[in-house]
Amino acid sequence: MLRSHTCGELRAEHVGEEVTLVGWIDTIRDHGGLRFIDLRDRYGRTQVTLSPETVDGSELTSLRSEQVLQVTGRIQARPDGMKNPRLLTGEIEVIATVSTLVGDCPALPFDFAGGDLVNDELRFQYRFLDMRRPEVQRRFQLRSDLQHQLRNHLHEKGFIDLETPMLTKSTPEGARDFLVPSRLNPGELYALPQSPQIFKQLFMVAGFDRYMQIVRCFRDEDLRADRQPEFTQLDLEMACVEEDDVIEVLEGLMAHVVKALTGREVETPFRRISYDEALLKYSSDAPDLRSDLEIFELSDLAADLGFKVFSGAVEAGGAVRGVRVPGAGEWSRKQIESLEAIVKNQGAGGLAWMKRTEDGLAGPVARFCDGDAGTQLVERSGLQVGDLCYFVADRSKRVVINSLSFLRKELAQKLGHIQPDALEFCWVTEFPLFDEDETSGSPVPCHHPFTAPHPDDLDQLESSPLNVRARAYDLVLNGFEVGGGSIRIHQRDLQERVFEAIGLSPEEARSKFSFLLEALKYGAPPHGGIALGIDRLVMILAGDDSIREVIAFPKTQRGTCQLTGAPTHVSDQQLEEVGLRVADPAKPVTSQLSGDEAGEPTQQ
Repeated sequence: MLRSHTCGELRAEHVGEEVTLVGWIDTIRDHGGLRFIDLRDRYGRTQVTLSPETVDGSELTSLRSEQVLQVTGRIQARPDGMKNPRLLTGEIEVIATVSTLVGDCPALPFDFAGGDLVNDELRFQYRFLDMRRPEVQRRFQLRSDLQHQLRNHLHEKGFIDLETPMLTKSTPEGARDFLVPSRLNPGELYALPQSPQIFKQLFMVAGFDRYMQIVRCFRDEDLRADRQPEFTQLDLEMACVEEDDVIEVLEGLMAHVVKALTGREVETPFRRISYDEALLKYSSDAPDLRSDLEIFELSDLAADLGFKVFSGAVEAGGAVRGVRVPGAGEWSRKQIESLEAIVKNQGAGGLAWMKRTEDGLAGPVARFCDGDAGTQLVERSGLQVGDLCYFVADRSKRVVINSLSFLRKELAQKLGHIQPDALEFCWVTEFPLFDEDETSGSPVPCHHPFTAPHPDDLDQLESSPLNVRARAYDLVLNGFEVGGGSIRIHQRDLQERVFEAIGLSPEEARSKFSFLLEALKYGAPPHGGIALGIDRLVMILAGDDSIREVIAFPKTQRGTCQLTGAPTHVSDQQLEEVGLRVADPAKPVTSQLSGDEAGEPTQQ
């Protein structure tokens, strides 16, 4: 080995020993010819003393930060006044007798002292340098420790770690697939998995009743701070379970990993909130319960209030909702109205408000509160002296929900509700089985088409599919969905009914899912599971705002890698080998079909 110890393991008990260290030069301090160097690796820092008597003088003067240095020397105790209690190695130093520069380093493209505030594009272009920073390395140590704890806990609970294919069949699961052309099968393509969903269900049919996997997944979708085109998830599936069984396992798992990684206790069971309650009270299906701000419904009072903005919105099929802000009655009018831009950005026409003072109600909505409807409004809101209420009305319920979601988040920050070290878990349950496609109005799976319908709603599957509830559940932490799962369909006839409900003909269903349908007729036990987003979970536990910070080599919002430049063009020869040609992006692509080719699009 080129080193006898790491830069973080030497202590007072090693005094007198000769050691060899290798690390990056963190800092250099010049004291009258002596050089005091903090040598750093991922384990810590050790102070090394270099002198002209033991090290060539020209080498001493040429040393600079981030060079890789190998030093051999004897460990000495630091004088009492020179000890550094902030370092685990702070009681000792290494008096170097030999030093060798084993890795030179030019001037850095950015200053490490700037931390995460350095331009992201520059940091991620030089990610190999960014990851030298101790705070970044702590994030990845946390990520490694999290995965270790997840595996160990689940193995103790009887789960078996199994792998699923990366090259698979394209199946509709809610997002666009990344496609991979096959050289050996010209004109045909694999898809990278959006999740191992179908394969883990097949494991249940095969008899592996407790499956787990930490797996990479791929989705070609628009990116946000908490999304990437490739991501890592903990995938679980269990046979012979109902919702409560899956939830119990996950709560135990979360309590274990939080305790192991942070030393904090997580209280279980977690609160459960229905999907409808979450949208009403928190304007989100992933509510941040660190804030107790709650939204209330006013649509039923709109007609009697006499406020045309409210009544017109409800008459057009929309909604009116409000949120009480305790203590905000002291805000100035300018402060109150400064938040209007938040809801306008979500499509709302404006932000109405009212406050309660010692002299009564005040504000634009106050003059509509003289009658019984106004009294009910005040009672429903819980408005106290010194409080403020905001109201959003719109012809679109979605606009109202989105507007109040963003407004609630801003208010929670403004009121100091969001404590970064708090961990508030909850479950959101009873999701709808289907959403309505915005273009066609047809049902589309809210999660994926393998989620079991609620047994009480089976009679509506064909007649009123949008009213059918799903046996689905999301795990939410601090306003982020960190996990999503469901009880699956384990009966072939029910799976075929769901396929038909989303518009798949029997022929299309067999074409896309014949292997699943075939498996379900061979004795599939009831089963269910969940997938946890490792990236999001690490992000929250590390106290970061973006999953890019906890992914070693992340992509930009356009899906590009700033380090490697991917995606890039490939040679014509590579394209020819897989039977592809690249169309001119400036020209529309037209398929030239004739005779037997009809219905088989050319691969562009």
